[in-house]
Amino acid sequence: MHSLHITADSSSNGMRERDFTVGDVPGVLWSPASGADRAPLILMGHGGGNHKKHPAMAGRAQRLVSGCGFHVAVIDAPGHGDRPRTAHDEREIAALFAARAAGEPEGPIVVRYNAHLAELAVPEWRATLDALQELPEIGADGPVGYFGINMGTAIGVPFVADEPRITAAVFGQHWPEVLAEQAKRITIPIEFAMQWDDEHIPREAGLALFDAFASQEKTLHANAGKHKELPRFEANSAVRFFARHFGRAGTSPS
Repeated sequence: MHSLHITADSSSNGMRERDFTVGDVPGVLWSPASGADRAPLILMGHGGGNHKKHPAMAGRAQRLVSGCGFHVAVIDAPGHGDRPRTAHDEREIAALFAARAAGEPEGPIVVRYNAHLAELAVPEWRATLDALQELPEIGADGPVGYFGINMGTAIGVPFVADEPRITAAVFGQHWPEVLAEQAKRITIPIEFAMQWDDEHIPREAGLALFDAFASQEKTLHANAGKHKELPRFEANSAVRFFARHFGRAGTSPS
């Protein structure tokens, strides 16, 4: 079992930021700067081509930390951020760009590549959660949620399906291939976001993935717009979702 190794520690705007590694996997943990009180932990998965400190991740973390007092952790997915790309990564990325240039569907390549990344990332997330729960301000018995869109869903669905410590999750914007069978094993409350006019993921595909979840409490947020036009207010909705399930007041900007 790998332990958590803190490599940097700083605070600004009421939020403490700790860079860490678990084995050779780099991550970041955001927490309230005011103290080390016990609080729920939200694990966030970043999107494809992004990294642990992408503005979307930092922005969502700010809302969860300042609005609810949560701890928020993100790790770089294989081949992303501070992690080197393999020859397999390079081949899949080249295939994706070639399909895009030719006007061909990107979905089959993204689904295949993300499934490969998930096989690598799920054990890394489990080890990271083990290590984070060793921290006294998180602990082994506190609530844990998962928040990941796009590739964050591709990795998050198999992770959550096999991880009983996750008790609420926010997913969205992915194809049902590969994930639908795993989603059938997820029974915790979920919130799911999709774009009604997504040029990559047909609405029937988004609806099929939402339908596959076995959760008795699941909410679909379908917004008008293309793939990259997911409204910012969906991040605020996710904050309210986790606040509701983890018993926090939750104050989020509009």
